[in-house]
Amino acid sequence: MDKNKIIIGLSGGVDSSVAAFLLREQGYEVKGCFMRSFDTETSKRECELAERLASRIGISFEVADGREDFLSEVVEYFLRSYMEGRTPNPCCICNRTVKWPTLMKAMKKAGADKLATGHYAGVGFDEHSGRYYIQRAERIKKDQSYALYRLSQEELSHTVMPLFSYYKEDVRELARRIGLDTADKPDSQEICFIEDGKYQSFIMEHLDMLIPADISGTERKQMLSGLRERVERKGSFVDVNGRFLGEHEGIINYTIGQRKGLGIALGKRAFVKEIRPGSCEVVLSDDEGLYAREALVSDLSFQLLAIDDNLGLSSPEGIEATVKIRYGDRGMKARLSFTDEERNNIRIHFQEPVRAVTPGQAAVFYDDEGRILGGGTIL
Repeated sequence: MDKNKIIIGLSGGVDSSVAAFLLREQGYEVKGCFMRSFDTETSKRECELAERLASRIGISFEVADGREDFLSEVVEYFLRSYMEGRTPNPCCICNRTVKWPTLMKAMKKAGADKLATGHYAGVGFDEHSGRYYIQRAERIKKDQSYALYRLSQEELSHTVMPLFSYYKEDVRELARRIGLDTADKPDSQEICFIEDGKYQSFIMEHLDMLIPADISGTERKQMLSGLRERVERKGSFVDVNGRFLGEHEGIINYTIGQRKGLGIALGKRAFVKEIRPGSCEVVLSDDEGLYAREALVSDLSFQLLAIDDNLGLSSPEGIEATVKIRYGDRGMKARLSFTDEERNNIRIHFQEPVRAVTPGQAAVFYDDEGRILGGGTIL
């Protein structure tokens, strides 16, 4: 491996392009890598822009094809989550199963020793434990560490994040100074593979992805019809006591904490408190009813905290951490402990009630220094 060579994920945005420029200025031999994930018109334009940016910065460029893995790992997960009444977090899944594996493959192919991204976060190494971890960005307002909690020790050991200490405004100003087209480009807000933001239409149009490829003909048509009926199935709005309030349009249209677009008038503000896919019920409550003191997480992933370390997770008292339950969350103090001897699940007991704990979202654990201990998926 050549320690002077580095691969950077070049998305066509201002952050990754400025990160590439900074790395080149530091003396690295930089190669930009655009990952094809899902074929949309936006993706095609971003790829063309990334290639122009690479030329402007003065680095080489390649396109890596991650479409097959993206479909199987991210899009299918997205579809299944909504059908099971959960709210998915595609970025967390993509980073671990598609983006980093694709960049690692490109890194090895190029004979490079490092890969980089334009995330506002950092990578650290703890001498005591011998483990790598993601560090929360110095500028907390723009911090993107939350979506990176699944990265493995091997991936972290090769990762560089040049924007760790930067303000977004400074990044844009630098982009203007060096003449990059991305200087005033708006930040991406929606899920990258759904251009119009209409999740429900996307789910209906891609249900066939949930049917195994070796099933065809009449059987495939029957399975697809069954999936459509399941998605379109209407159900009941109920209150916390199970009292019928009205009919809803299908559980894929709702998420925990939602108030707007419920399509029901109760004479007072109502929020989605719970989604019950088995009975097709959507439970509504007032805002106060959204608060909880506990959450259960599974599908665990650890960074600074190794699962084999005897650090108290198996004790009734557990360990203390700051927990973020959504991307824009600032975090809440909590105690964490395993719920069983198999160490498959962790129970989070928050110091104060938190609003809208949402199944399917990530709960990410930080220590007092902003280092990621680990995380999991909220049940």
